Parts: sequence; C-alpha cells; structure tokens
Amino acid sequence: MESPPLPRLARPDITVAVCRGACRLMRQAGQSVLLEMPLPNGRRADIFAVGRGGELTIVEVKSSIEDWRVDIKWPEYLGWCDQLYFAVPVDFPQPLIPDEIGLIVADAYSGEILRHPPKRPMAPARRKSLLIDCTRLASERLARLEDPDFIDFA
Repeated sequence: MESPPLPRLARPDITVAVCRGACRLMRQAGQSVLLEMPLPNGRRADIFAVGRGGELTIVEVKSSIEDWRVDIKWPEYLGWCDQLYFAVPVDFPQPLIPDEIGLIVADAYSGEILRHPPKRPMAPARRKSLLIDCTRLASERLARLEDPDFIDFA
C-alpha cells in the first residue's frame, strides 16, 4: 500500500523550519545565535551569529523563490558582518544565490553549508558596537522571560 503524499508546508512554516535548522548548524559550528537582530542601518538580520573569536555572521532565510525575488535589500547586510549566508530549503533553486554569498540548505532538523562566502573583516569599531548591541538585546530578551513585569529602562 502506498503512503499518501506529505502535506506541503505553508511559507511561514518553511521559514521557521529553515531558520531552526540553520541555527542548529551555526551552534554546532560553535557560534551563538540571536534571531531578528536589528542593525544600525535599519535592517534586521534573520540570524545574527557570533563566533568564539568575535566574528560576526548574518544568515538570511529565504523560504521560496518569491521570497528571494522581492528581497532587494540583501546587499545592505554586507557591511554589518564578516560573512553573509542565505539559508534555503532543500527544494530551493540554488543557482539563484549569487556566488559571492554563502549558501546553507536547511530543514527543521539541521543544515549543511554548501558554499562558504569570502571573509570580509569588519572595522574594529563597528564590530565592537554590534557586539555591544547584540549583548544588550540578548540580555533584555532573557530579562523579559524571567520577569513578567519587565520594564525597559534603556
């Protein structure tokens, strides 16, 4: 007897799955991740990863061809990280991703780096500023979880 086909996931569910797998991959590589990290240029990184040596990686999640096509802002992330990756689902047409950008294929369980981007070291002052912003945001998010009456005094 043949199994029925698996239901197709909705785009938000694909995004969550790819994000989870990409985060797991980054953590396995020794990086700490923070989701939805606001950047000083007004953009927001889907995944902002900090390595043990302070290297900064941004991973943008693309759940579909449509999601990729409407994203014209991705070059604005390059100045705010040492490396930029796109994380996509397994069935995403990978040739769409530019060669100079890293490529991760992920699902809800894990991910795999198919292509590493070149390293573009950031200026030390910019790195320090982003690390401080990242630390403060992570601390505030943790405080909100621990204190139901959290008040943001910042």
